[in-house]
Amino acid sequence: MPHVRIGLAGALLLTVAACGSKSIDREAPRPRPSDWRQIVTAPDRDRLARWRAAWIAGLDKATAAGNAAQVAAQGALLKPDAALDGPLPPQGDYSCRVIKMGAQTKGLMDYVAYPYFNCRISMLDGRLHLAKLNGSQRPVGDIFPDEGRRMIFLGAMMLGDETRPLPYGRDGERDMVGIVERVASQRWRIAFPYPRWESTIDIFELIPKG
Repeated sequence: MPHVRIGLAGALLLTVAACGSKSIDREAPRPRPSDWRQIVTAPDRDRLARWRAAWIAGLDKATAAGNAAQVAAQGALLKPDAALDGPLPPQGDYSCRVIKMGAQTKGLMDYVAYPYFNCRISMLDGRLHLAKLNGSQRPVGDIFPDEGRRMIFLGAMMLGDETRPLPYGRDGERDMVGIVERVASQRWRIAFPYPRWESTIDIFELIPKG
């Protein structure tokens, strides 16, 4: 009965096609979350919740160590409540530097202002992306919308001659979480409370070039 054999062959082809379709569906990439709350790790969520305590402790240690004049000279940059409207930094090249306050261990300085380096903010895979381009410690990660006068940075620290950053959440020692704010017409900052190394709080300054 040839018509029966054809029917079975057709059914078999349909089954294979259906299985192939399901396989393709399973392998399709999922869209990346746009809400930082769906990505942030529990330890970093805790650091964000305690950002003010870190800031005040860092300022107190810096001034107690004789750096009051240096702190005051930075103006709004080091003031915890100086954020302005419009926290979204534009895409482009920046001069960036780090100010560390409040040593975690004895023997380290309670106030260190590093020289300016090169940074870039661009759009990468649908997210606003920040990369410090040179220096021995290079934050790389994404900037997410948040409520009010701030945005949230989630990223990882690149070290030395590394050429590729670790994905956020892969290594807790490298993960970075920060609060992005605008503090002047052309001046942004990212506050990193309780970073993994050296200080109580790091303030990452960003000034657009040109």
